[in-house]
Amino acid sequence: MNQQQAFLGKISWRSPSNIALIKYWGKKAGQIPASPSISMTLSKSFTQCTVSYDFHSARLRSEVNLFFNHQPAPENFAIKTTDFIRTLETVFPFLCHFRLTVHTFNSFPHSAGIASSASSMSALALCIATILSRSGQLPADSDFFRTASFMARLGSGSAARSVYGGYSLWGKTPLVENSSDKYAVPLNDFIHPVFREYGDAILVVSSGTKEISSSAGHAMMQNHSYSEGRIRQAGERLERLLQVLKEGKEQKFTDIVENEALTLHALMMSSEPAFFLLQPETIAILKKIKSFRAHTNLPVTFTIDAGPNVHLLYPLRYRKEITGFIASELEPHCENRQWIDDGIGSGPEQLIDEV
Repeated sequence: MNQQQAFLGKISWRSPSNIALIKYWGKKAGQIPASPSISMTLSKSFTQCTVSYDFHSARLRSEVNLFFNHQPAPENFAIKTTDFIRTLETVFPFLCHFRLTVHTFNSFPHSAGIASSASSMSALALCIATILSRSGQLPADSDFFRTASFMARLGSGSAARSVYGGYSLWGKTPLVENSSDKYAVPLNDFIHPVFREYGDAILVVSSGTKEISSSAGHAMMQNHSYSEGRIRQAGERLERLLQVLKEGKEQKFTDIVENEALTLHALMMSSEPAFFLLQPETIAILKKIKSFRAHTNLPVTFTIDAGPNVHLLYPLRYRKEITGFIASELEPHCENRQWIDDGIGSGPEQLIDEV
């Protein structure tokens, strides 16, 4: 491969969303988390991003053309993505010499609280990291996925976790070696076999755009009355969940994860101004999950991100019972009876590599 070929080509990555178990809510300047978070990477909820690129040394600022689902990208998505690329240019100035044509496709509703920014920004970060690596702009001894995680974080904090399969942690903690506020690290060496085969039934209460962005919600945490207590609480729960994931204790997993989900929305409802993302159908689903668990003793767990849609987490060994429960009790509460049959995934996949 000659130098000119290295600077002209097409790259494509498919990167998954993730569901946070210990929530990321509140941040400092520079996209630094107020407290560490843990997530489970999904399989079927992903963004596919394809970037065509060419280099010209006379170009002093990158040219960016964005398309979403084969159409020019919506304005808010285009602004966020362009701002992300401009931020990357301050870290990797060589990127300024490229023209980038970006095509993205989501396998699930975006801006509905299913972490579409995590999948989209991680997919784009993986493409750009590949371009920079191919162009000789990354140190030969650098960890590619750690670099991609660092880059993804600058576009969306939760995106830092999506570059790894299974479970990952983002945020500095003495409990996990090599953890950092600037990139995520995989946790799979910590995980008990019982948590390695888990399903995630995403119950789509609403596929519409949520009333407030996660970025705006994070900003409200800066002056929130409960921010200091939340930081302490998140640290304590993180320590407990790490131990639970290591020991395979499903009941304690449920207790921690469900409390985290409800705390997230309590923080939203007690912000100034307050905002409400839960809908009546969300509450109905949560009550039915708790009732089902009480009557069957099956280790099912709910969690919710910053939106109305519910993630029903369950061991795949109970798949038959859970899908039957969803069909009979939960589908009527979903928009057009829609739910996504997802589960723990193996992480991003490179699809196209053309020069």
